[in-house]
Amino acid sequence: MSHDGAQPGATGLSAGRASSSVATAPEGVAVALSVRPHRTASSGAPDSPAAASMPVTGALVDRYGRVHSDLRLSITDRCNLRCVYCMSEDMTFQAREELLTFDEIERVSAVARSLGVTSVRLTGGEPLVRRGVEDLVARLRALGYDDIALTTNAVRLGPLARRLRAAGLTRVNVSCDSLRPERYASIRRRGDLATVLAAMNEAESVGLAPLKVNVVLLRGVNDDEVLDFASFARETGRVVRFIEFMPLDAPGQWDRGQLIAGREVLERIHAVWPIEPVDGSDHVAPAERFRFRDGRGEIGVISSVTEPFCGTCNRLRLTADGSLRNCLFANEESSVRDALRRGASDHEIEQMMRRAVWAKHPGHAINEPAFLRPHRSMSMIGG
Repeated sequence: MSHDGAQPGATGLSAGRASSSVATAPEGVAVALSVRPHRTASSGAPDSPAAASMPVTGALVDRYGRVHSDLRLSITDRCNLRCVYCMSEDMTFQAREELLTFDEIERVSAVARSLGVTSVRLTGGEPLVRRGVEDLVARLRALGYDDIALTTNAVRLGPLARRLRAAGLTRVNVSCDSLRPERYASIRRRGDLATVLAAMNEAESVGLAPLKVNVVLLRGVNDDEVLDFASFARETGRVVRFIEFMPLDAPGQWDRGQLIAGREVLERIHAVWPIEPVDGSDHVAPAERFRFRDGRGEIGVISSVTEPFCGTCNRLRLTADGSLRNCLFANEESSVRDALRRGASDHEIEQMMRRAVWAKHPGHAINEPAFLRPHRSMSMIGG
């Protein structure tokens, strides 16, 4: 697409995602279909036929050849904000004794590292509301993880940034859905934009760069800021990533009509500042990356709903209360916490991880008629 209205397809605005079949939802939003063959209630369970051929040595690999090298660690379900697309005002949080201790997290992380997992991301809730996060980062660094990242709303990031960097944190993603103070406050229902922007500056000053900014777009709420955020990326050098609204909100009010497809975001930006795919993008990363053709910055889109990237997913998740999940949208879980507290060996934990990965479906199936949204919301799973 160019300033004279050429269509984006003609300019090759594609970062090389694997092709998938496409349909059009009743609301008019194009969606990519994903399927789940071999799905059974016991798939991947220790006594199921699928588990019979599960590898018991080597890397964490599923039935479709995806090697899992990324661990998402949620360390709390609590948050100091109440974003409208994520949490309700009257959230009920888990008792602290139900959460994994740092010792338990360290032990599970050590097993994962021995299985070839090289990167870990701390999530929540809001991970920085849990005291001593820098100690956990140092423990993970001592285990030999190459990449230790954090996703945060940045309300508490400023005072902690230097200590986190010294402990071994390598990257940080900041969630920020508006560059307008009043709108930020209405979406987040707590906190203030100035604090978040100052925290971004502090994070960069201590070496947590390049900093990524995650923006969840809602039609009619903040989608008129797409160009504002693109300009922000150009002016600051921060990588702004636009994320499609997913059916993981605690109130259960997700509606496809609120969705802003990643392709629409790209079209809007390309009409003003021409963009092109970033060559050599990490094929397992969730974001499709695009650079501005004039060299002034980069943006990304995470199109989990309209263009699922399940075929290259390499992530295994551990919830704050110690449940292993092989997909953000899964309903199947296994409790590592319970196993640890009844005296499970590292070998048993390893086999739990292998079974969880082996049971992973080929896709999340959001766009299938039989899709059932997870019984847990995003803040209880960990982003």
